[in-house]
Amino acid sequence: DESFAVPTASGNEPGTQAAEYALQFVGNPYAWGGDSLTEGTDSSGFTSGVYAYFDVSLPHDSKEQRQQGYEIEGLENALPGDLIFYETPAHVAIYIGDGKIVHALSLAGEICVSEADFDEIVMIRRVLEEK
Repeated sequence: DESFAVPTASGNEPGTQAAEYALQFVGNPYAWGGDSLTEGTDSSGFTSGVYAYFDVSLPHDSKEQRQQGYEIEGLENALPGDLIFYETPAHVAIYIGDGKIVHALSLAGEICVSEADFDEIVMIRRVLEEK
């Protein structure tokens, strides 16, 4: 069982905290349409559940989540806590740094850590950052 640590030299403390919080749910079940971080969630339910812990309200819809925060150009500029959106299916993940993401993945049947480029990235959004 691999353990993942969020890189500390991020420069975005709230995002780093969100990424660290998200990692504790790795191994919990995937459930289409679900929004429980422990009993089962889909990708947008996972991101909205993690962000809710930090008092940020995200819609349980990845297309609507693409409207939140502001766009970051390129994975090389992404920081832990950023939302990464994928083409197929309407999928969203939380960047944890070092080219990795944490997400609720139907293919895996659980919340897991993957390479950020496991699928084509269509957008990166920063929603959480220093006030």
